[in-house]
Amino acid sequence: MRIATWNVNSLKARIDPVMQWLKDFKPDVLCMQEIKVTNEAFPRFELEALGFNCAVHGQKSYNGVAIIAKRPMEDVTPRLPGDAADVQSRYIEAVVSGNKRKTIRIASLYLPNGNPAPGEKYDYKLAWMDRLTAHARRLLTLEEPFVLAGDYNVIPSEHDVYDPIAWAKDALFLPQTRAHFRTLLNLGLTDAIRACHAEPGLYTFWDYQAGAWQKNHGIRIDHVLLSPQAADHLKTAGIDARPRSWEKPSDHVPVWCDLDL
Repeated sequence: MRIATWNVNSLKARIDPVMQWLKDFKPDVLCMQEIKVTNEAFPRFELEALGFNCAVHGQKSYNGVAIIAKRPMEDVTPRLPGDAADVQSRYIEAVVSGNKRKTIRIASLYLPNGNPAPGEKYDYKLAWMDRLTAHARRLLTLEEPFVLAGDYNVIPSEHDVYDPIAWAKDALFLPQTRAHFRTLLNLGLTDAIRACHAEPGLYTFWDYQAGAWQKNHGIRIDHVLLSPQAADHLKTAGIDARPRSWEKPSDHVPVWCDLDL
C-alpha cells in the first residue's frame, strides 16, 4: 500500500497538478492538507472518476484536510480530540482496508504554524501538539497499524533545514517545538523518511519568495509517522519533489511510504 501526504495549498487552485500527480504516481492513499474548500466544494466527481473514495473535513478559504483512498474507508472521524471549542479543520482520521482483510488507520493532519512566537498562535500550536500526543498515546493502546501523515509545521533537526541560523527564531524550529515533536516520536513512532534516509538536505517545502526552489533553500516539515505495527511493514519511503517545478505548484511536495499491507 502506497500512502502519501501533500499540502496542496488550495485544491481548487492546484487541481490540475494534483490530478496529474495521482495519475502518474498512483498512490493507494493520499492525505491532503490546506485544501481550502468546504465539504460541498470538494472535487469528489473528478477524484471518484480516478477510483478514489473521499473523506473530507473542509473549511472555506483556510485549512481543510482530506483523505482519498482506492480502498473502502470506515470509522471516518473529523477533528482532533481534546478541545471541543477548536473549530479549525486540521485533522481527519479513517480506517482503510488493505489486502487479506488487513486494515490500517490513517490520519491527515495540518498542525498549526504558530508564528509569531511567542504569542497566542504559538500557544495554540503547542496545545495542539499536546492533544496530538495524547491521541497518539490512546491509539497505541489499540496495538494496530496506524499512520499520522501531514504538514506538521515542524523542522525536526538541523539536518532538515538549509540554514538553521536563519530559522532559529521561527515557530517551526524553536527548541520547544522540536521537543514536543520528539515527545510524540518517543511514544514509539517511526519517522518513515528518516527510517529510510539518513542524509541531510531532504526537504518538502520551498517558499515562493526569493528563489527558494531554484536555490534549494528548503525545509522538511511534512512527515509520515508510523506506529510500531505499521513500521513493521515499512518497505521504503521518499519525497517526490517533481511537482514543485510544475506550473502553478504548491510550495509543498508529496511525501510517501510503501507498506506491505
